[in-house]
This record gives sequence, structure tokens and C-alpha cells, in this order.
Amino acid sequence: MVLGNVPLKKQIFSIPNLMGYFRIILIPIILWKYLTAESMVDYRIAALIIGISGITDFLDGFVARKFNMVTQLGKAIDPIADKLTQIAIVCALSVRFEWFGVVACLLIVKEGFMGIMGFILIRKGKMLNGAKWFGKVSTAVLYVIMFALILIPDIHMNIANGMILVSGILLTLSLVLYIPEYRKLLKE
Repeated sequence: MVLGNVPLKKQIFSIPNLMGYFRIILIPIILWKYLTAESMVDYRIAALIIGISGITDFLDGFVARKFNMVTQLGKAIDPIADKLTQIAIVCALSVRFEWFGVVACLLIVKEGFMGIMGFILIRKGKMLNGAKWFGKVSTAVLYVIMFALILIPDIHMNIANGMILVSGILLTLSLVLYIPEYRKLLKE
């Protein structure tokens, strides 16, 4: 079977795609380590695992582009691993930081909207041409805040809530800015 112009078997076992699967496998490990943490060492290990996931996320795209290993399967695996990781960590943080529940809802609404719009566009033979700068900024800030809150679990709640507010504002702004992008594509 061929997907795009590369045999599916070759795509499944490409190094970048293996890194994507690895990131998905790390999700339950991150959740388990964070939700069962009893010491600062446990929180630091959870943060380290998230760091490994983030480095792997960077490396899979780098390797795919540098060594001409970009595949249709990889274009699907990478964002799926990203979104599953983000949603899982945000939900886990909601257990300790009440306002992260709002961020979790915003993230689910944003990603749900983008998933539905992506599906509609694909059915029309169109596609959003990669993530926009505002989506990348929102995601980067979310990861930094999640990493910081896991790394420093005893952070003052006002500081944590301020960080969570910034993340929520950026997620909302990102959603609002994506709406005209999709509207424009639907009208073309």
C-alpha cells in the first residue's frame, strides 16, 4: 500500500514517525509520574519526561526535513502526538491548579474547532498550510507554563494563576485569529 508517494511500511517505520509514536507512549508515563508524585524528585522526573517529549517533537520535524523523510503519515502523527500531549498535561494540571480546567476547556474547543474545520477543508480538497505564528506562540507559551508548573509544584498560587491566565488569553486569541483563516479557505 502506498500513501502519498512512499510505501506505507516505509512510512510507518521511518525515524521521525517512530519518534512520534514514542511521544504518544510517553503520555501515560507523564500522567502517572505527575499524578502520583509525592516529592520534588517525582515532579522533576515528570518535567524531565515532558522535556524529552518536547525535544523529540523538535527532532522528528528536523530529521524529517533534513533527511527528506517527510511523509503523509508523519504529517498526521506529529500533530496528533502534540495535541494528545497538550490535552493530557493540561487535564493533569487541572487536578492541582483549578484554573487550568478553564484552559483545558479552551484547548479542547480550539483543537476541536480546528479538527472539524480541517476535516471540512479536506473534503473540499483544501488544507490549511501549516500552523500560523499565533498558533505556534500560543502552543510554545502553553508548554513553557505547563513545564514550569510541573517543575515548580510549590509555586505561589497567584503566580500560577497569572501564568494560567496568560495561557488562556493566548489560546483564545489563537482560536479567534484562526477563524478568518478558515473562513478565507472555505470561500476560495
